[in-house]
Amino acid sequence: MTIHRPGVNIVPIHGKTPKIHETAFIAPGCTLIGDIEIGAGSSVWYNCVLRADVFTIRIGERTNIQDGTVVHCDPPRPGDPDGCPVVIGDDVLVGHMAMLHGCTIHDRGFVGLGAIVMNKAVIGSDAMLAAGAMLTEGKVMEPRMLWAGRPAKPLRELNDAAIAGMRIGVAHYAENARHHAGAVAAALS
Repeated sequence: MTIHRPGVNIVPIHGKTPKIHETAFIAPGCTLIGDIEIGAGSSVWYNCVLRADVFTIRIGERTNIQDGTVVHCDPPRPGDPDGCPVVIGDDVLVGHMAMLHGCTIHDRGFVGLGAIVMNKAVIGSDAMLAAGAMLTEGKVMEPRMLWAGRPAKPLRELNDAAIAGMRIGVAHYAENARHHAGAVAAALS
């Protein structure tokens, strides 16, 4: 369900309008275009652009897309009938100023600040792409792995403490989104 969200640019195109769960927080200044679905309890923070004008963007529940991130996709075409949708699972953390393009991030994945994830790249469950890293086209990160660098390469397996820290981050952003939603509503009333 999409409801009116003051200060958010929601742009239908090609007969597709973003579908945003009523409990998702979309910060003012964001632009959401086309065939997007955002699940319950997720958050898209200030000045993000999600552009699904040529294919689909799907975001699960309790996922956060932090400030200034850009998300885009590529359509099916000759030689690539599957195209490059963006599929982001549940409880995913995406750091500020990330670039996600035609990729898949499984449940509880983590994308660091300023990281780039390119077409057909995959981040496994409980895996972490370090800040500033670039996961090049078609690379697949196994679950619980840490990758870093440009281009990104595997560094090590994440321990239980690192995994727990990511889960704390998810809970923090879910709670913080509720506070921001209240503050935005109060400021606009």
